[in-house]
Amino acid sequence: MKFPLATRSLLGLALVACVFVAIPPHAMPTAADLRTVAVHAVLVGIVGIGLTLVIAAGGIDLSVGSAVSLCGVVAALASKAGAPLAVVLLAGVACGAVCGVYNAGLIWLLRLPAFIVTLGTLGLFRGVAKWVSGSRTVVAPTLGLEEVMQPVPRNGAWVVAPGVWVLAGLAGVFGLVLARTVLGRHILALGGNAEAARVAGVPVRRTAMATYVLCGMLVGIAACLQFGRITVGDPTLNAGLELEAIAAAVIGGASLAGGTGSILGTVIGAVMMAYLRNRCAALGWPNFVQDMLVGHLIIAAVAIDRVRAISRG
Repeated sequence: MKFPLATRSLLGLALVACVFVAIPPHAMPTAADLRTVAVHAVLVGIVGIGLTLVIAAGGIDLSVGSAVSLCGVVAALASKAGAPLAVVLLAGVACGAVCGVYNAGLIWLLRLPAFIVTLGTLGLFRGVAKWVSGSRTVVAPTLGLEEVMQPVPRNGAWVVAPGVWVLAGLAGVFGLVLARTVLGRHILALGGNAEAARVAGVPVRRTAMATYVLCGMLVGIAACLQFGRITVGDPTLNAGLELEAIAAAVIGGASLAGGTGSILGTVIGAVMMAYLRNRCAALGWPNFVQDMLVGHLIIAAVAIDRVRAISRG
């Protein structure tokens, strides 16, 4: 019996939850724990949505972690210069869009492999972040962004942090884009068979470049939220974020071979990663154990993707 991609991800999350409950002292997560998990899933979830679009189109982007750091530094510098909140947000999102355009240009205009290009820009964006920040954290007013990522919102009507609702809103919008729009059909067609898509009249280059630009804009949004959460722009953060976001997308049903993807599944995958880290901390396990488990979860996600590809093929 075949389940929808998001349903499979939800079953996987339920399995992970049951495993941690089975470990002594058999502690159930509290409401505070779940709020914290939701906040921790925001960054990986938003970046994962962008990567889902890229992966579904047959691409890859390893530079997103460095790009988040760069966009966060740019947003902090804008705030430090006295810009209003709207300009700070625009600066962060625009910086992410520029990163996406740069990646897309190198890949599709110069016809270079996406893996190599984004591996290179991973270092490039990190270096630019250190350059513009003077290799120091940028302390700046958060202009109310800190309220967006508080696990327990000041206004109880929100129930969870407003940033979680931002993630939910973006998931709804891009879920519709991927499933119900011409752009979404073009993305899936491009990832499924680029040559057949070209013959069918899909604007291959424009579609692929759009996925990188949209991914960059989502990276910029995530960076602004992270700036609010940590209250500084830090050029050294987010090492490994790209791996967690890719794992969330693959757990959610995206195939590294392209042609499939589920935005809802990706969000569930991000929640799974956050829940795993939260429960490891609750059990008092050291960070290296958490890293080992997350690393094996990434391996398992790729293995599952491989099995899915073989079963289709």
